[in-house]
Amino acid sequence: MLSMLQEKLDSLPNQPGVYLYRDGAGRIIYVGKARSLRNRVRSYFHESRSPDPKTDRLVAEIADLEYIVTDSEVEALILESTLVKNNQPRYNINLKDDKSFPYLKLTVNEPYPRIFITRRIRRDGALYFGPFLPAGYARRTLKLVNKYFKLRTCNLEIDGGLPRPCLDYQMKRCLGPCVSGLCTKAEYDRAVEDVKLLLSGRTDDLVRQLEERMAAAAASLNYESAAVFRDWITMVRDISERQKMILAGEEDSDLYGYHQEGSRLALQVFVMRSGRIVGRREFYWEDLISFDPAEFFSSALKQYYLQDTFTPNEIYIPSDIEDAEVLETWLSERKGRRVHIRSPKRGLKAGLLELVTRNAKMAFETRFRVLRPMGAELLEPLQSLLGLDSLPRRIETFDVSHVQGADTVASMVVCENGAMKRSAYRKFKIESVKGPDDYAAMRESVHRHYENVLEEDESRLPDLVLIDGGKGQLAAAVAALEDLGLESQPVAAIAKREETIFVKGMEERPLQLPKESPLLHLFQTMRDEAHRFAVAYHRKRRELRDFDSELLEIPGIGEVRRKVLLRAFGSLERVRSAGFDELAPYVGPKVAQAIVAHFKPILDR
Repeated sequence: MLSMLQEKLDSLPNQPGVYLYRDGAGRIIYVGKARSLRNRVRSYFHESRSPDPKTDRLVAEIADLEYIVTDSEVEALILESTLVKNNQPRYNINLKDDKSFPYLKLTVNEPYPRIFITRRIRRDGALYFGPFLPAGYARRTLKLVNKYFKLRTCNLEIDGGLPRPCLDYQMKRCLGPCVSGLCTKAEYDRAVEDVKLLLSGRTDDLVRQLEERMAAAAASLNYESAAVFRDWITMVRDISERQKMILAGEEDSDLYGYHQEGSRLALQVFVMRSGRIVGRREFYWEDLISFDPAEFFSSALKQYYLQDTFTPNEIYIPSDIEDAEVLETWLSERKGRRVHIRSPKRGLKAGLLELVTRNAKMAFETRFRVLRPMGAELLEPLQSLLGLDSLPRRIETFDVSHVQGADTVASMVVCENGAMKRSAYRKFKIESVKGPDDYAAMRESVHRHYENVLEEDESRLPDLVLIDGGKGQLAAAVAALEDLGLESQPVAAIAKREETIFVKGMEERPLQLPKESPLLHLFQTMRDEAHRFAVAYHRKRRELRDFDSELLEIPGIGEVRRKVLLRAFGSLERVRSAGFDELAPYVGPKVAQAIVAHFKPILDR
């Protein structure tokens, strides 16, 4: 083996590329890039190399070497980052985060642009606004755009040839370019320009234009239009006060700070947009083999910006890095304009880095001195009990709920560091299962959830999947994960009656924990929370079904009009109490009269 490794070292080319070290079991333990593969790789094995604990341990484990030649050092950097992300080698800095922030995408590359939420930035000619922090702000902003500027959200090919517009037009949420005569191209283009001004932060320009239109409408005695423009101006001024977004391409920066003690480290990234700090991201490490700030930030930046993360103009870090020039070249090519990586020692930006560093220290204290001991009491024994490779810091629990197969739903709840994280809960309306089939329902919910995770950000995969049920439910979940290529994902299940724990790969040797065991209590807490969340969603679905069935009894109301009423009024009680004039714009005078007549005996009681 050593002679084979030596032969590879002797034959290394003097070209840029990527090298991979493997251990005796064939696992990739380190990935690196080099301007010269020959010089860089050989430097690891020189006796004159300066002693370093991490490198010494790495070299001691190297059993084999592979390399890939590239045309440039920038190509090597991109390939290195991709291989690190895909293989998660032990000796590389592995950046892992469970947050994926949304953007608004305006497809100005289309004749009639549409706007919608996305979590990936692509070079497709569209405009991207974001990231939105918090994520719910993206949905609220999109609703405002639909309400006031009426840009389309559909993916139809617009040629004006449709016979009638969709429901969005009827509900005054779209200008209706799909039907000839409803709006002109100039009117639609003006709405697009208004939205660009709003989302790019140029609200003063937009307000000025809206005031001119309001004055023109008032001068022509069109007071109704003037009132509309007045409402628009109020909305724009309000949104400018709370604006936390940016047009991709405007001035912005990311600032990095960290706090490290031993093998633990907390990293903070402050997101600055238009001169204001609008959000931050946090990353943690608990098992760093050694720490060198230059090497750490070189690896962290490559992995962070390899994702579909918006690339800023300025990146501020607390330490100089060796390959800053190569990183700047790569990021500049990706962004289409110059990107700078700086390490300021004095001035305003240095003060901001100190602020980020102080926040990183506070996050470190919270994570490792407050939350960590509480979680460790449960998670470390749990790791040992289940034979997991790492601490189960994130556990996702699934449950299924139905009544004799009707209105089947599923839930997923999340436990992080021994505490439930409600913001990460998910619910599923089971679509492919008819009748009482818990196994099929479990398989669908698990498959749908992790298919989405893999599409959006596979680093969000949990450390453990927990299933409410026995061996059958466990087998269904495992099958769903294997369909997605997640054969190595740890999975366990807790059966209700005996409180028995079944573990993937050890189904014939279930675990029976003492009733007073804290680990059992943790399992029960997660299982009960998943059950509660599923039952609550199932109850809501039943109420909606009752609501649907009563409306569908009224002549003239089908599935489409039912959805219109549900979206417009929100509850059966509001539909019951609505008058003819309120109902007619949504369903027409004839059906509105039928609804009023249907509910009149109930209201007269």
